[in-house]
Amino acid sequence: MERRIWNRIRQELGLWSQAAPPGIMVLVVVILIRITGGMQSLEWMLLDTMLRLRPVEKVDERVVIVGIDEEDIEWVGQYPVPDEKIAQLLTKLETYQPLAIGLDIFKNVPVQPGGEKLTQVLQKNTNIIGIEKILPPGETPPPRSLPPEQVGFVDLPNDGDSKNRRYLLYTANPSNPDNINEDKYSLALRLTIKYFKAAGIDLETGKKDQNTIRFREIELPRITKNFGGYVNVDDGGLSIVMNFRNNSQPFHIVSLQDIFNGKVDGKLLRDRIVLVGNRNMSTGDIFYTSALPNLKLSGQIYGIEYHAHVISQILSTVIENRPMLHSWGDIEEYIWIFLWGFLPIVIGRITQSVWKNILSVGVTGFCLFSCGYVMLWVWGIWIPVAPSLLILALNGVGLSAFAFYQHDKFLRSQINERQNTIQNTFTIIHNGPLQTLAYGLQHMRTQDIPYEELIRQFEKLNREIREIGEFLKVEALTKEESLRLGSGLILELNRPLHDLLYEVYSSTLERQDFENFQTLKVKIRNFEPIDDKYLTKECKRGICLFLEEALCNVGKHAQGVKRVQASGVYIGNIYKLSVKDNGLGIKSKLENKGTKNSKILAKQLRGEFRRESLSPRGTICELSWTLMK
Repeated sequence: MERRIWNRIRQELGLWSQAAPPGIMVLVVVILIRITGGMQSLEWMLLDTMLRLRPVEKVDERVVIVGIDEEDIEWVGQYPVPDEKIAQLLTKLETYQPLAIGLDIFKNVPVQPGGEKLTQVLQKNTNIIGIEKILPPGETPPPRSLPPEQVGFVDLPNDGDSKNRRYLLYTANPSNPDNINEDKYSLALRLTIKYFKAAGIDLETGKKDQNTIRFREIELPRITKNFGGYVNVDDGGLSIVMNFRNNSQPFHIVSLQDIFNGKVDGKLLRDRIVLVGNRNMSTGDIFYTSALPNLKLSGQIYGIEYHAHVISQILSTVIENRPMLHSWGDIEEYIWIFLWGFLPIVIGRITQSVWKNILSVGVTGFCLFSCGYVMLWVWGIWIPVAPSLLILALNGVGLSAFAFYQHDKFLRSQINERQNTIQNTFTIIHNGPLQTLAYGLQHMRTQDIPYEELIRQFEKLNREIREIGEFLKVEALTKEESLRLGSGLILELNRPLHDLLYEVYSSTLERQDFENFQTLKVKIRNFEPIDDKYLTKECKRGICLFLEEALCNVGKHAQGVKRVQASGVYIGNIYKLSVKDNGLGIKSKLENKGTKNSKILAKQLRGEFRRESLSPRGTICELSWTLMK
């Protein structure tokens, strides 16, 4: 038992050593591609897909957008909208007592009329945050009337596919990076700080990560050099990954005209963060994302809405524990990739079937995607799904499954070949030496023949066994397809089948070791030619052995036989090969080895086998199969 277990283990290790290396090579190559950044686009695409598939979220009442659209520009009659109108808008908004107002319009150059009036409004109201652009190219300074603490930058980094998934919260002053007192804050962060300040919550340095910030005990997870699907990303300053609010209209949006015409309920703006900016195509303040469904502009989002999503994201995280997107460390990520990458190799070993393998890989891929989706939605963890899916596809449907399948097929063919060799050897011995031995033993018991005759029989037995041994040696060393009959005759299986059947018939009936053949008076044979191009040599071997076995059974069991008829005839497209005799019928219903082999042969030919008694006496043994066209 123990030896069998160890043999099984050695066999399994041998199989893995032959079939697993291609799959492991794929796993290593995909990991190397990811390390060099070659998987980023695919990982970004899957991140956007999973964000887009999240359940719809409710409108965030804490953020309101006052968007200047095309109708507003037409109503004003001037573009850019003059400072006078902007000043009036801000003055009107202040009457509703919002916590903070973000003016997402560049005001470094006055747009007359009303430049002085706008300056007065900005200086008077400390809850208004203006904007600047600090990163090249095209830096734009803030309004001169605003102090640094009332200015936020609006630079948005984009990824290699031109999509915007990151938001820079603060960074060192590009013009004076060594002075930490001149760090630059983004528009969203400035507005968020004012909102929390009103609630008694201060901005503090992170505890677990000294390079990030926190409100109360909530630290904002920053983008590091290798974060989620990013590789060697710029980690200067503090950036976060966007976790957009999933709603076709996540914030209340009102127009310039709505404010001036008094169509806005004051409760909508009171104690809120109000963002004022352009929502028209003329300004070019448009960014790109695939993470939001049902965008009015396909794949595009206005800059003012982008900033609103960031504000909502931070507020929801601190107040409602809505997760911000973060990731595992490099070690955890690559362990995850390795485990899911090794799984299809195991599946390829277990299934051993193309369709089962495809189904298993499909179910596994769905589970992998679902796991990534749930981790992202519930806990905000961006795990590496794309490389694992790629390895799963390549290994599960391709290399590993094919390698295991081919190797297993090879092993099975070797086993089948051995079994066929054993079976053929047994048949040769059964129809030859064993018959001689049975004949000699029978007459030893009855002592009805001379001693010298018994000696000759056993000498014949010795000769037959040696001849079989020599035949098997020659057959194993040559590519010649041949068959040795119990009579000692060797047939070449590349000859036409009906010629082989004639040889089998004649050679078998001439054997002297079957006493029932001595009583035969009538011998009939008729084998119609058959197109055997659709028959393999193994099938031809089996058919010849079937005929020999049927004739030997007549010689052994058909006592008193006078007549035997062997025929192979067409009936429609069915070929029937049969042996009939008029001897003593079947005495036992037990299946012998020959009957079992005949049934196996019939199954291989997709035909039928029957052996039954005839009336009033006799037996028929018949094999029939349909000729393939």
